[in-house]
Amino acid sequence: MSSNLKNSRRSFLKGSLLALGGISIVPRHVLGKGHLAPSDHLTKGIIGVGGMGRGHFDYAGTKTVAICDVDTRHIAIAQETLGKTVKTFADYRDLIQLPEVDIVHIATPPHWHGIMAADAAREGKDIWCEKPMTRTIGEGKKVMEAVKQHGNVFRLNTWFRFDSNFYGMNTEVKNIKKLVDSGMLGWPLKVTVGKLTGFDWKFYWVGKTGLNEMPIPKELDYDRWLGPAPYKPYNEHRTHGTFRGYWDYDGGGLGDMGQHYLDPVQYFLGKDETSPVKVEVDAPQQHPEAVGTWRKITYTYEDGCQIILDGEGTTEAPYIEGPEGNLYRGFKSDIPNLERKLAQFPEPAPQVTDFVDAVKNRKKFALNEQNGFRSCTLVNMGLAALRLNRDLHFDPVKLAFINDEGANRLIDQPMRAPYTI
Repeated sequence: MSSNLKNSRRSFLKGSLLALGGISIVPRHVLGKGHLAPSDHLTKGIIGVGGMGRGHFDYAGTKTVAICDVDTRHIAIAQETLGKTVKTFADYRDLIQLPEVDIVHIATPPHWHGIMAADAAREGKDIWCEKPMTRTIGEGKKVMEAVKQHGNVFRLNTWFRFDSNFYGMNTEVKNIKKLVDSGMLGWPLKVTVGKLTGFDWKFYWVGKTGLNEMPIPKELDYDRWLGPAPYKPYNEHRTHGTFRGYWDYDGGGLGDMGQHYLDPVQYFLGKDETSPVKVEVDAPQQHPEAVGTWRKITYTYEDGCQIILDGEGTTEAPYIEGPEGNLYRGFKSDIPNLERKLAQFPEPAPQVTDFVDAVKNRKKFALNEQNGFRSCTLVNMGLAALRLNRDLHFDPVKLAFINDEGANRLIDQPMRAPYTI
């Protein structure tokens, strides 16, 4: 931290302590970790205030005090809700250095997630990051290292492992976890994720080829939007709502929905501390810039468990297939009297699912930088196989592909200068 930043932080602390009696929101850091402000609120800065970022202004127990976006239209729309007193920035580095911000919420395209999360961790901020956690496996490793070093509380924003009905399963994931843990389905298990089991891969998130250069809108800082991504001439389809269709920024439907769909699978299979040893892909050859569709992606773990991603939506299979029984869409099973039998088994271990409580009491959140990295690795393994159009073998301990130099180059991809993580 620079001496100027330290001095400004020291001045802020002094001024804040003198003014405690006259304000309603006091940042946690003013009183030190583990101590709460009189308001019992945490302060928050949001990077990226498009639709996703604006949807989190009023998260219970927090107050948004700063926002950042490279599009001045987004800033103006956000100010209509938050008021003109909210601090606004075009450069995220200015926001994360604010001493009055406790939590940094990252709601940008995924090619920014890793850099911003690691930088926020180094500034001592707690972090709420949208999915996918990072665009590459290497960036995820760097985020884990930064969070571990600086003791931050990290939340990845996909909640299905601990809250809400899980898409077509029509039940909470804890009930699926309880069934798997009971052993009634047997082992190993095969999980099929596709339209017929209730999971749409959103293949409308595909890129376009042969894009013509367009004038950059005056309200958009396109160079800053690109950030670490390779420079490409501006076309509106690359940015904002349709960026998911381009490898430089995301990974199509798998990048968009993969962590939503696969993190709970990883959880109920008990794979939070490992990764598959093989990924197989059945897909058309992908364009080097534009994400396309795929027919099938298959992950295999060392113990024989498999996750099948059914892109065509034609695979007639149970959601979970086991040697002793099957579980189907809607939490239906061929095991007689399933619910009565399941009631005899213990509930899954409790999880820390209140992010505000986790921050205040320095607890590890249910979906954090470690298990979130593993479920994001599922996504990024699949994307690597898809881009290369070949099957890959993976070492879940070394976190590297085996005997495949091309695949390993996708783990740590170059960033456009001067950006680094």
